[in-house]
Amino acid sequence: MKTLRLHGPGDLRLHEEPVPVPGAGESMLRVTAVGICGSDLHWFNEAGIGDAHLEKPLVLGHEFTALTEDGVRVAVDPSIPCGECEFCLEGNPNFCAKLIFAGHGEQDGALRERIAWPKRCLFPLSDAISDPAGVMLEPLGIAIHAVDLAHLRVGMSVGVFGCGPIGLLILQLVQLAGANKVFATDILPHRVEAARALGADVASLVGDGLGVRELAISDGRGLDVVFEAAGENNAVEMAVAAARPGGKVILVGIPSDDRTSFTASIARRKGLTFKLVRRMKLTYPRAIRLVESGFAVAARREGLKVIIAP
Repeated sequence: MKTLRLHGPGDLRLHEEPVPVPGAGESMLRVTAVGICGSDLHWFNEAGIGDAHLEKPLVLGHEFTALTEDGVRVAVDPSIPCGECEFCLEGNPNFCAKLIFAGHGEQDGALRERIAWPKRCLFPLSDAISDPAGVMLEPLGIAIHAVDLAHLRVGMSVGVFGCGPIGLLILQLVQLAGANKVFATDILPHRVEAARALGADVASLVGDGLGVRELAISDGRGLDVVFEAAGENNAVEMAVAAARPGGKVILVGIPSDDRTSFTASIARRKGLTFKLVRRMKLTYPRAIRLVESGFAVAARREGLKVIIAP
């Protein structure tokens, strides 16, 4: 079978390899679509992400749909928790210290024709969900978890700073949750346009002269919740500046240098609450129900999401 492996920064090579043999509790899958995530780009550009580094050639790809040997179309949860540790047993498998994740560390991902994966991580797809839409269930799950952490209430004002795929999904979810006003920012014009099309009350291009601080606190109060989904310290600083006293900052983005910083005096005086998003948490069934009910999982605008079909 054909397999695409990362050998170093920018060094992807196509290999011909044996088809894997499923182990106990695993199913053989034929990969039908793979999404390229921001974390994949970290691996491609830097040969690592956070404190994980490339130790041997790695198959990337953790957002994917597949076909089982029985012909069932499935979305695949890329996380394999142990199911036995304290965190798994308390319902927080995303904190599992033994968690295995597709396309990360030593675990090969989905940029190959076949993959063996645990049956407990497979979620059947109805005809209402296409393969590309099924790929978006994993980032949608992250967005759902991020919004869960914010504990939004009807009428709150919300900022989404960083309008890539996950930021745009968060933007849609907060509207469903009853946000009163949603402010969105990005450094790319087509993403700002997408945010505006998806319902942001104000969508601004960072650096276009419309200061985010002035934009967000124009009512003299600030935002109840700000989601930072850019993975850049500038966005974190803007989130701290835009949040109201007693507000929340939800850090979703992954910084390339594994460092996040902000002005402590501002955050301290405001008494801000920071929450960091660790992948997703038992959200696949909810994500599937949302998409089946008509939730838009992707805006069809150039450069928002790359999906590969083998």
